Amino acid sequence: MLKLSAIYRYSKRLGLIGIIFLFGGWGFFGHQRINRLAVFTLPPEMIGFYKKNIGYITEASVNPDKRRFSVVDEAARHYIDIDHYGDSALYTLPRYWNDAVTKMTEDTLKAYGVLPWHINRMYYSLKNAFLIRDTERILKLSAELGHYIGDAHVPLHTTENYNGQITGQEGIHAFWESRLPELFSDEYNFFTGRAQYIPNPQLAAWKAIEGSHLAVDSVLMEEKKLAASFGEHRYSFETKGRQTLKVYSREYALAYHKILQGMVARRMRAAIKLTADFWYTAWIDAGQPDLSELIFYAPSQDELKLRRKELEEQNAAPEIRTRAHEI
Repeated sequence: MLKLSAIYRYSKRLGLIGIIFLFGGWGFFGHQRINRLAVFTLPPEMIGFYKKNIGYITEASVNPDKRRFSVVDEAARHYIDIDHYGDSALYTLPRYWNDAVTKMTEDTLKAYGVLPWHINRMYYSLKNAFLIRDTERILKLSAELGHYIGDAHVPLHTTENYNGQITGQEGIHAFWESRLPELFSDEYNFFTGRAQYIPNPQLAAWKAIEGSHLAVDSVLMEEKKLAASFGEHRYSFETKGRQTLKVYSREYALAYHKILQGMVARRMRAAIKLTADFWYTAWIDAGQPDLSELIFYAPSQDELKLRRKELEEQNAAPEIRTRAHEI
């Protein structure tokens, strides 16, 4: 029941009740833009490979949302309800998965979201894909890791009040993460600087969660105050394809966007930066394989099977103690 409940609750996160938006996370538009722009922050040794595959990296960024109803454990990977665990949970929740399972149980964690831990798991999967030079998995995992990192930068992915359903603000989830970026992101400054190495990917994932959760009160309270002044004038109707949909009006969106004082742009920019940082870190930790060799090369299944076997043997080998300066 916990797993089915998580899927149902995640469907509401997407705005499938109340005002209609069909996308999750940053919306298809936001996730695709985050992944695409992250490519251009990579170093010369990586950017050729990623630019060659930028179409896939962009399009596949939304795949985790597409399978959220078909894969039982998928929904919980997109959020974490920090406030379920108490007022100080942002600082007291165990940062590492095994510690968290010991303290809360795995069923509880899956019921209220596993996003920061899943990001770390994806990092290790990407590193292993680099190690065996599996082109297909490198691209798949890079695209999907970018999706989860994007979710970690959305404030409403860190609270039980994810769609304003507790405070009478149904629809705010899609409003903040889809409507605002679609209307205003062409005006954003997305300059982030070059990708940088992350010493501890698990703590970096939690840092993103912290930044998002600290913004939750502003996201909700400012919209509630604005709604009181606009009343029903905050809605309008727009035609998309053959559908006429009830949406938040451009005037209301502009007013809310101004009140947030660049919050959406800052969270998108941080998501772009961290996505590239994770790709770069996985590549570094895999020994910096020559990606130019993979641009036009797809290893056979037999070759990949052999590489996976070698990696498994390497991971199973006993640890060799060395002096500190040799690590």
